[in-house]
Amino acid sequence: MAGELDRFGCAVLPGLVRHETCRDLVALYEGGRFRSHIHMARHGFGQGEYKYFAYPLPDVVSRLREALYPPLATIANRWNERMDVGVRYPERHGDYLAQCHAAGQARPTPLLLKYEAGDYNCLHQDLYGEMVFPLQVAVLLSQPEEEFTGGEFVLTEQRPRMQSRPQVVPLQKGDAVVFAVHNRPVQGSRGDYRVNMRHGVSRLRSGRRYAMGVIFHDAG
Repeated sequence: MAGELDRFGCAVLPGLVRHETCRDLVALYEGGRFRSHIHMARHGFGQGEYKYFAYPLPDVVSRLREALYPPLATIANRWNERMDVGVRYPERHGDYLAQCHAAGQARPTPLLLKYEAGDYNCLHQDLYGEMVFPLQVAVLLSQPEEEFTGGEFVLTEQRPRMQSRPQVVPLQKGDAVVFAVHNRPVQGSRGDYRVNMRHGVSRLRSGRRYAMGVIFHDAG
């Protein structure tokens, strides 16, 4: 995973979430475990909608956040060292959340997203405040070609004085993609330099697509 992230700014974790758990998460969407409901078109984000979970998070979401954070923090600290960024991340996610909350960022950021035919998500970055953990995870909760068509996960990499490079990341139900939130280091002929990353979802052609975003910093 670390090698893929270093080379491409993203890495796939196949079958991270069981299909039964995917169904359970999708079933939560119409429930009341959320702090806000966003319609993308109202804000110019695209078409579709998503909901941010409220605390306490569902157990599986909390466990994913806690389990994925430590290895990603190791990579994030190495990236910051390469980019000459002074921030270092603690080993435990609870300790990092305490730092976020002390800085006034205390609203949970994990979310469920729902797309229907014609919906899409514009290229963006999930920043939410000055405290930003540089990696995040998206889990596909629906099966391509069975429950929906189209709706590919897309990344773009903006390189200095060069045209942007796109990536389409194929996913199956239960797969997760780990990717750079904002900047990542790239080895150049004169040492490391930063590239700017954005992510989105292409137009859904049919069906309904659900996904979960696992973001490690909280929002202000």
